[in-house]
Amino acid sequence: MNANLIHKALASPFRRDVLAWLRTPNEVFVQGHFDFRHGVPAHLIGERSGLSQSTVSAHLARLVEAQLVVSTRMGQWTFLTRNEDVIRAFAEQICLRL
Repeated sequence: MNANLIHKALASPFRRDVLAWLRTPNEVFVQGHFDFRHGVPAHLIGERSGLSQSTVSAHLARLVEAQLVVSTRMGQWTFLTRNEDVIRAFAEQICLRL
């Protein structure tokens, strides 16, 4: 876990929103023909945000780089899930050090 990368990733309100959305995807996203057991398709995050695809991709890449989110490719889709182990470890580290 790289705490500096995590702090940088969490500096963006949009990236914090994405983490919150991924926490309860069934409440945030319309499922349609997706079930979220493999994660949330990246394009649904883009649709919800209203930002350009390239901007959303850059934000998601930062979350993946910080290991807060896991990206899984399945066919033409990229699914995203929270990395609860890293989030928990980071939260514990914050509690212990601050």
